Amino acid sequence: MTQAYTKNSITLLAAIAMGTGVMIGAGIFALTGQIAELAGPLFPLSFVVGAIVTAFSAYTYVKMSNAFPSSGGIAMILQKAYGPTTVAAGAALLMTLSMVISESLVARTFGTYAMRAFGREADSILVPVLGVGLIVFAYLVNISGSRAVGLLSIVMAALKVGGITLFGAAGLWASGITFEASVGEAGATGFVASVALSILAFKGFTTITNSGAEVTNPHQNVGRAIVASIAICVVVYLLVAFAVGSSLSLDRIVAAKDYALAEAAEPALGKTGFYLTVALALVATASGLIASVFAVSRMLTMLTDMKMIPHSHFGMPGTIKDHTLVYTVVIAGFLTVFFDLSRIASLGALFYLVMDIIIHIGVFRHLRHDIKARGWVLLTAIALDAVVLMVFAASKWQSDPLIVILGLTFMALVFLFERVFLARHPISEIQHKQH
Repeated sequence: MTQAYTKNSITLLAAIAMGTGVMIGAGIFALTGQIAELAGPLFPLSFVVGAIVTAFSAYTYVKMSNAFPSSGGIAMILQKAYGPTTVAAGAALLMTLSMVISESLVARTFGTYAMRAFGREADSILVPVLGVGLIVFAYLVNISGSRAVGLLSIVMAALKVGGITLFGAAGLWASGITFEASVGEAGATGFVASVALSILAFKGFTTITNSGAEVTNPHQNVGRAIVASIAICVVVYLLVAFAVGSSLSLDRIVAAKDYALAEAAEPALGKTGFYLTVALALVATASGLIASVFAVSRMLTMLTDMKMIPHSHFGMPGTIKDHTLVYTVVIAGFLTVFFDLSRIASLGALFYLVMDIIIHIGVFRHLRHDIKARGWVLLTAIALDAVVLMVFAASKWQSDPLIVILGLTFMALVFLFERVFLARHPISEIQHKQH
């Protein structure tokens, strides 16, 4: 690669912190209410099923990362599976867009919780303003270097994992462990559709894959960090889901879906608990966004180095890595301003599931013997992703057809763009082998 990254700059602990940072930032504060809206009273179980589907998917990433650790790791997986083709470039770009969409989801969640502290509603104009401000802050942290990101991730991950665990335990204790959200309808279609958002809540583990070359002892530690971060988040998600369900009825969770944890904190823990939960949400979303911006910029840089996407300096000084940071925060800022939380989450889930299926198919067909992966695990991951994707798309087609149309249109445009670009700028076999 043309960009020099600092090897051994991210410890195993920092890598775990980055993974949990992205997952907890989006998974708990932004998605709990939306998952409850689809799954009904069974919404805690949705996190369990999402974790199972994620575990099958993570198997591919762990095997590939242990064999070929690199910065921008998902782009590397696709390039090794498909070569310098439209499929590889398009799927990598889809993953990048999915991650940037998640950044805007987290940024808007930050603004929503901040407004709740002042009694303002989620539709306040200040929500996107605060979200964009957080994105700018994440950019400033990232230009300080990977060591700064790793250290900040450890500190913030400790604060929020500990804080959220205390919130969950205190909420369950205060409510007498009675599940208020047990009343309501739970359709099979809605439940399976909710799993798509649960998977989105876990997909932050890919942040670790995209930072592989900078992790200490990457051939072992990248996989360990992925497994550990998913395991931590399963426990935290379930604890919080039951705490929210113990404090609020299902209709109240759905009504406050953009700030469900803050809404659940007040009846269980009083005003002090409410404000502490808001503060925890701000820390969690901020750290998640910082880690995600770090990973996306690495992936865009690798795609640029591979000559799979165009690059323009636009008159900016610095390296390609500096420029991709700017592109990342500009796109995330645009989405933060113009999309609401529900649509942001839906787009992110659609893009991620399609990309994930493409990765598993490529690894199964071309790489499973090289990395000693079990074929049945890869096929199971493909089948689970496909079922969830189809049910989620069908559910959204009934409730919000525009988002399905936008998702399909964006995906078609991404692959069309890559086909035209690669036809005009073919990658030589020498360039391909260098990566």
